[in-house]
Amino acid sequence: MSADVRTISLAAEENCHIFGENQCGFQEVSPGIGLFFPEPWASFGLPLTSGFTKYTVLLVLSVLLVMAFWFFTTRKAKIVPGRGQSIAELLVAFIRDQVVRPGMGKAGDKYLPLMLALFTFIFVMNVMGLIPGAQLPVTSNLAYPAVLALFVYVLWNVIGIREHGFGSFVKGKVVPSGAPVWILPLLVPIEIVSNFVFRPVTHALRLFATMLAGHLLLAVFAAGGFYLFNLNAGGLLSVVSVGYSGLSLLAFLVFTGFELFIMALQAYVFVMLASVYIGEAIEGAH
Repeated sequence: MSADVRTISLAAEENCHIFGENQCGFQEVSPGIGLFFPEPWASFGLPLTSGFTKYTVLLVLSVLLVMAFWFFTTRKAKIVPGRGQSIAELLVAFIRDQVVRPGMGKAGDKYLPLMLALFTFIFVMNVMGLIPGAQLPVTSNLAYPAVLALFVYVLWNVIGIREHGFGSFVKGKVVPSGAPVWILPLLVPIEIVSNFVFRPVTHALRLFATMLAGHLLLAVFAAGGFYLFNLNAGGLLSVVSVGYSGLSLLAFLVFTGFELFIMALQAYVFVMLASVYIGEAIEGAH
Protein backbone atom coordinates (compact mmCIF):
# COMPACT_ATOMS: atom_id res chain seq x y z
CA MET A 1 0.00 0.00 0.00
CA SER A 2 1.37 3.44 -0.90
CA ALA A 3 2.23 5.97 1.78
CA ASP A 4 -0.53 8.42 0.83
CA VAL A 5 -3.13 5.63 0.95
CA ARG A 6 -1.80 4.61 4.38
CA THR A 7 -2.22 8.20 5.56
CA ILE A 8 -5.88 8.26 4.52
CA SER A 9 -6.48 4.80 6.02
CA LEU A 10 -4.98 5.94 9.31
CA ALA A 11 -7.23 9.00 9.30
CA ALA A 12 -10.25 6.75 8.73
CA GLU A 13 -9.33 4.48 11.62
CA GLU A 14 -9.08 7.46 13.95
CA ASN A 15 -12.27 9.08 12.58
CA CYS A 16 -10.23 12.17 11.93
CA HIS A 17 -12.50 14.59 10.06
CA ILE A 18 -13.26 18.26 10.31
CA PHE A 19 -15.84 18.83 13.06
CA GLY A 20 -14.98 15.29 14.24
CA GLU A 21 -15.62 14.09 17.76
CA ASN A 22 -11.94 13.78 18.65
CA GLN A 23 -11.23 17.35 17.46
CA CYS A 24 -8.07 16.32 15.62
CA GLY A 25 -6.40 18.80 13.32
CA PHE A 26 -5.40 18.22 9.72
CA GLN A 27 -1.73 18.44 10.69
CA GLU A 28 -2.16 15.15 12.54
CA VAL A 29 -3.10 13.21 9.39
CA SER A 30 -1.66 15.35 6.61
CA PRO A 31 0.92 13.61 4.40
CA GLY A 32 4.52 14.67 4.82
CA ILE A 33 7.98 13.89 3.57
CA GLY A 34 7.61 10.36 4.96
CA LEU A 35 5.66 9.55 1.78
CA PHE A 36 8.96 9.30 -0.05
CA PHE A 37 10.67 6.89 2.34
CA PRO A 38 8.81 3.57 2.06
CA GLU A 39 9.91 0.79 4.37
CA PRO A 40 12.35 -1.63 2.67
CA TRP A 41 11.01 -5.12 2.05
CA ALA A 42 14.50 -6.61 2.19
CA SER A 43 17.96 -5.17 2.81
CA PHE A 44 20.25 -7.98 1.58
CA GLY A 45 22.97 -6.45 3.76
CA LEU A 46 24.10 -4.10 0.99
CA PRO A 47 26.01 -1.05 2.32
CA LEU A 48 25.00 2.50 1.37
CA THR A 49 21.61 1.35 0.05
CA SER A 50 18.05 1.49 1.35
CA GLY A 51 17.49 -2.13 0.31
CA PHE A 52 14.69 -3.54 -1.82
CA THR A 53 11.92 -0.95 -1.64
CA LYS A 54 8.86 0.13 -3.57
CA TYR A 55 11.15 2.34 -5.65
CA THR A 56 13.04 -0.76 -6.80
CA VAL A 57 9.86 -2.50 -7.95
CA LEU A 58 8.60 0.58 -9.78
CA LEU A 59 12.00 1.10 -11.41
CA VAL A 60 12.01 -2.45 -12.77
CA LEU A 61 8.39 -2.07 -13.89
CA SER A 62 9.28 1.18 -15.68
CA VAL A 63 12.12 -0.52 -17.55
CA LEU A 64 9.85 -3.38 -18.60
CA LEU A 65 7.09 -1.01 -19.75
CA VAL A 66 9.50 1.05 -21.87
CA MET A 67 11.00 -2.08 -23.42
CA ALA A 68 7.55 -3.49 -24.13
CA PHE A 69 6.36 -0.23 -25.71
CA TRP A 70 9.23 -0.02 -28.18
CA PHE A 71 9.18 -3.74 -28.89
CA PHE A 72 5.48 -4.02 -29.67
CA THR A 73 5.26 -0.76 -31.63
CA THR A 74 8.28 -1.36 -33.87
CA ARG A 75 8.70 -5.12 -34.26
CA LYS A 76 6.43 -5.31 -37.35
CA ALA A 77 6.90 -1.89 -38.92
CA LYS A 78 4.78 -1.34 -42.03
CA ILE A 79 4.66 1.31 -44.74
CA VAL A 80 1.12 2.11 -43.64
CA PRO A 81 1.53 2.22 -39.86
CA GLY A 82 -0.98 0.93 -37.38
CA ARG A 83 -2.01 2.81 -34.23
CA GLY A 84 0.95 1.70 -32.13
CA GLN A 85 3.51 2.31 -34.85
CA SER A 86 1.99 5.75 -35.52
CA ILE A 87 2.43 6.71 -31.86
CA ALA A 88 6.04 5.52 -31.94
CA GLU A 89 6.77 7.40 -35.16
CA LEU A 90 5.22 10.60 -33.82
CA LEU A 91 7.39 10.29 -30.71
CA VAL A 92 10.51 9.67 -32.79
CA ALA A 93 9.75 12.68 -35.01
CA PHE A 94 9.07 14.88 -31.97
CA ILE A 95 12.30 14.00 -30.17
CA ARG A 96 14.32 14.28 -33.40
CA ASP A 97 12.87 17.65 -34.51
CA GLN A 98 12.30 19.31 -31.13
CA VAL A 99 15.16 17.92 -29.05
CA VAL A 100 18.02 16.30 -30.95
CA ARG A 101 18.45 18.51 -34.01
CA PRO A 102 17.92 21.84 -32.21
CA GLY A 103 20.51 20.79 -29.63
CA MET A 104 23.03 18.84 -31.73
CA GLY A 105 22.20 19.40 -35.38
CA LYS A 106 22.04 16.52 -37.83
CA ALA A 107 25.29 15.18 -36.39
CA GLY A 108 23.29 14.25 -33.33
CA ASP A 109 20.96 11.85 -35.15
CA LYS A 110 23.09 8.95 -33.96
CA TYR A 111 22.13 9.91 -30.40
CA LEU A 112 18.41 9.85 -31.22
CA PRO A 113 17.85 6.34 -29.77
CA LEU A 114 19.50 7.45 -26.53
CA MET A 115 17.31 10.54 -26.26
CA LEU A 116 14.18 8.49 -27.03
CA ALA A 117 15.10 5.96 -24.37
CA LEU A 118 15.78 8.68 -21.81
CA PHE A 119 12.54 10.52 -22.53
CA THR A 120 10.26 7.49 -22.38
CA PHE A 121 12.07 6.06 -19.35
CA ILE A 122 11.84 9.29 -17.35
CA PHE A 123 8.23 9.88 -18.37
CA VAL A 124 7.17 6.37 -17.31
CA MET A 125 9.01 6.72 -13.98
CA ASN A 126 7.21 10.02 -13.43
CA VAL A 127 3.79 8.60 -14.32
CA MET A 128 4.15 5.94 -11.63
CA GLY A 129 2.99 8.67 -9.27
CA LEU A 130 -0.49 8.63 -10.87
CA ILE A 131 -1.04 4.88 -11.26
CA PRO A 132 -3.37 3.46 -8.56
CA GLY A 133 -1.48 1.04 -6.37
CA ALA A 134 1.86 2.57 -7.32
CA GLN A 135 1.32 6.26 -6.52
CA LEU A 136 4.99 7.06 -6.14
CA PRO A 137 7.10 8.75 -8.85
CA VAL A 138 10.41 6.93 -9.08
CA THR A 139 12.13 10.24 -9.81
CA SER A 140 10.95 11.65 -6.47
CA ASN A 141 13.90 9.74 -5.01
CA LEU A 142 17.00 11.85 -5.68
CA ALA A 143 19.15 8.78 -6.38
CA TYR A 144 17.48 8.07 -9.72
CA PRO A 145 17.65 11.56 -11.30
CA ALA A 146 21.20 11.84 -9.93
CA VAL A 147 22.33 8.67 -11.71
CA LEU A 148 20.73 9.80 -14.98
CA ALA A 149 22.32 13.25 -14.69
CA LEU A 150 25.68 11.65 -13.86
CA PHE A 151 25.39 9.45 -16.95
CA VAL A 152 24.75 12.50 -19.16
CA TYR A 153 27.60 14.39 -17.46
CA VAL A 154 30.08 11.57 -18.08
CA LEU A 155 28.88 11.21 -21.68
CA TRP A 156 29.26 14.97 -22.21
CA ASN A 157 32.87 14.85 -21.03
CA VAL A 158 33.73 11.69 -22.98
CA ILE A 159 32.33 13.06 -26.25
CA GLY A 160 34.00 16.44 -25.78
CA ILE A 161 37.40 14.93 -25.02
CA ARG A 162 37.10 12.44 -27.88
CA GLU A 163 36.14 15.15 -30.38
CA HIS A 164 38.57 17.90 -29.36
CA GLY A 165 41.15 16.48 -26.99
CA PHE A 166 41.31 16.99 -23.24
CA GLY A 167 43.08 20.35 -23.24
CA SER A 168 40.95 21.99 -25.94
CA PHE A 169 37.72 20.71 -24.44
CA VAL A 170 38.48 21.91 -20.92
CA LYS A 171 39.79 25.25 -22.18
CA GLY A 172 36.62 25.76 -24.19
CA LYS A 173 34.52 25.26 -21.08
CA VAL A 174 36.48 27.32 -18.57
CA VAL A 175 37.90 30.16 -20.70
CA PRO A 176 35.13 32.27 -22.29
CA SER A 177 36.04 33.21 -25.85
CA GLY A 178 36.73 36.90 -26.35
CA ALA A 179 37.12 37.64 -22.64
CA PRO A 180 40.01 40.03 -21.82
CA VAL A 181 42.98 38.43 -20.08
CA TRP A 182 42.76 40.63 -16.99
CA ILE A 183 39.30 39.27 -16.05
CA LEU A 184 40.13 35.58 -16.53
CA PRO A 185 41.24 35.04 -12.90
CA LEU A 186 37.68 35.93 -11.92
CA LEU A 187 35.82 34.16 -14.76
CA VAL A 188 37.73 30.87 -14.88
CA PRO A 189 36.78 29.69 -11.33
CA ILE A 190 33.17 30.67 -11.99
CA GLU A 191 33.12 28.71 -15.24
CA ILE A 192 34.72 25.66 -13.62
CA VAL A 193 32.09 25.56 -10.89
CA SER A 194 29.27 26.35 -13.32
CA ASN A 195 30.15 23.73 -15.94
CA PHE A 196 31.69 20.93 -13.91
CA VAL A 197 29.79 21.17 -10.61
CA PHE A 198 26.50 23.04 -10.90
CA ARG A 199 25.57 21.62 -14.31
CA PRO A 200 25.05 17.97 -13.25
CA VAL A 201 23.64 19.01 -9.86
CA THR A 202 20.95 21.27 -11.30
CA HIS A 203 20.21 18.74 -14.03
CA ALA A 204 19.26 16.18 -11.37
CA LEU A 205 17.65 18.53 -8.83
CA ARG A 206 15.25 20.08 -11.34
CA LEU A 207 13.58 16.74 -12.07
CA PHE A 208 13.72 15.49 -8.49
CA ALA A 209 12.30 18.62 -6.85
CA THR A 210 9.44 18.97 -9.32
CA MET A 211 8.31 15.37 -8.93
CA LEU A 212 8.59 15.48 -5.14
CA ALA A 213 6.61 18.71 -4.85
CA GLY A 214 3.94 17.62 -7.33
CA HIS A 215 3.29 14.29 -5.66
CA LEU A 216 3.18 15.86 -2.21
CA LEU A 217 0.64 18.42 -3.47
CA LEU A 218 -1.63 15.66 -4.80
CA ALA A 219 -1.33 13.72 -1.55
CA VAL A 220 -2.30 16.81 0.47
CA PHE A 221 -5.47 17.35 -1.60
CA ALA A 222 -6.36 13.64 -1.38
CA ALA A 223 -5.96 13.54 2.40
CA GLY A 224 -7.57 16.98 2.76
CA GLY A 225 -10.66 15.86 0.85
CA PHE A 226 -11.16 12.94 3.22
CA TYR A 227 -10.51 15.08 6.28
CA LEU A 228 -13.10 17.67 5.17
CA PHE A 229 -15.79 15.04 4.48
CA ASN A 230 -17.98 14.42 7.55
CA LEU A 231 -21.66 13.57 7.19
CA ASN A 232 -21.90 13.04 10.93
CA ALA A 233 -21.11 16.65 11.75
CA GLY A 234 -24.83 17.40 11.80
CA GLY A 235 -27.02 19.99 10.12
CA LEU A 236 -25.35 22.82 8.28
CA LEU A 237 -21.90 21.61 9.28
CA SER A 238 -22.44 18.41 7.27
CA VAL A 239 -23.34 20.46 4.19
CA VAL A 240 -20.32 22.69 4.68
CA SER A 241 -17.99 19.71 5.10
CA VAL A 242 -19.31 18.04 1.94
CA GLY A 243 -18.92 21.28 -0.01
CA TYR A 244 -15.33 21.78 1.05
CA SER A 245 -14.57 18.11 0.45
CA GLY A 246 -15.97 18.43 -3.08
CA LEU A 247 -13.76 21.44 -3.74
CA SER A 248 -10.74 19.49 -2.52
CA LEU A 249 -11.64 16.58 -4.81
CA LEU A 250 -12.06 18.97 -7.75
CA ALA A 251 -8.65 20.50 -7.01
CA PHE A 252 -7.19 16.99 -6.80
CA LEU A 253 -8.55 16.11 -10.26
CA VAL A 254 -7.39 19.40 -11.78
CA PHE A 255 -3.91 19.10 -10.32
CA THR A 256 -3.72 15.46 -11.43
CA GLY A 257 -4.21 16.57 -15.03
CA PHE A 258 -1.72 19.38 -14.54
CA GLU A 259 0.76 17.00 -12.92
CA LEU A 260 0.55 14.66 -15.92
CA PHE A 261 1.52 17.61 -18.14
CA ILE A 262 4.39 18.49 -15.79
CA MET A 263 5.61 14.90 -15.85
CA ALA A 264 5.87 14.97 -19.64
CA LEU A 265 7.39 18.46 -19.54
CA GLN A 266 10.09 17.46 -17.06
CA ALA A 267 11.03 14.44 -19.17
CA TYR A 268 11.28 16.79 -22.16
CA VAL A 269 13.36 19.35 -20.26
CA PHE A 270 15.77 16.68 -19.03
CA VAL A 271 16.45 15.29 -22.51
CA MET A 272 16.54 18.79 -24.03
CA LEU A 273 19.30 19.81 -21.62
CA ALA A 274 21.10 16.52 -22.27
CA SER A 275 20.91 17.23 -26.00
CA VAL A 276 22.25 20.76 -25.55
CA TYR A 277 25.13 19.52 -23.41
CA ILE A 278 26.10 16.82 -25.90
CA GLY A 279 25.73 19.33 -28.73
CA GLU A 280 28.21 21.61 -26.98
CA ALA A 281 30.62 18.69 -26.63
CA ILE A 282 30.33 17.86 -30.34
CA GLU A 283 30.83 21.44 -31.50
CA GLY A 284 33.35 22.42 -28.84
CA ALA A 285 31.49 25.68 -28.25
CA HIS A 286 31.45 27.40 -24.90
